[in-house]
Amino acid sequence: MTAEKTIDGMRSLTIGEVAKRSGVTVSTLHFYESKGLIASTRNAGNQRRFPALVLRSIAIIKVAQRTGIPLAEIKNALGRYPPNSKLTAAQWREMSSAWRESLNLRIRTLEALRDSLDNCIGCGCLSLNDCPLRNPDDTLGLDGPGPRILEARRGQR
Repeated sequence: MTAEKTIDGMRSLTIGEVAKRSGVTVSTLHFYESKGLIASTRNAGNQRRFPALVLRSIAIIKVAQRTGIPLAEIKNALGRYPPNSKLTAAQWREMSSAWRESLNLRIRTLEALRDSLDNCIGCGCLSLNDCPLRNPDDTLGLDGPGPRILEARRGQR
């Protein structure tokens, strides 16, 4: 299929082409669009068309998601620039520095979780008086013995 050109001369891709090139499903692209992360236009036949630059936005979204950045944060960061735009080096530095503290906090949290897992045998609340992962200061122990979190989920609390 030959790519169409938009009014401004930019290459235009179908949703299938974007899915294939970006490695995400069509339903993911619909989801990203519904959340305002990417934008499309419609051609005369009412079919979605995306500028080729959308591939950069999707790459940023995928990398950010892999690092644990929530979609709301990604949208906030990308929302500072026109949809599907090519970020300049300065804009990229600005966006990445805004994520830096969030990522550093996430890293510290993951390191603490990793270091605490050695003391946990799974559910923890059956064998430990104080589970730092799920039951800080043993607050659930005040309700009685056993896996209180699981019982609360089943409405047995």
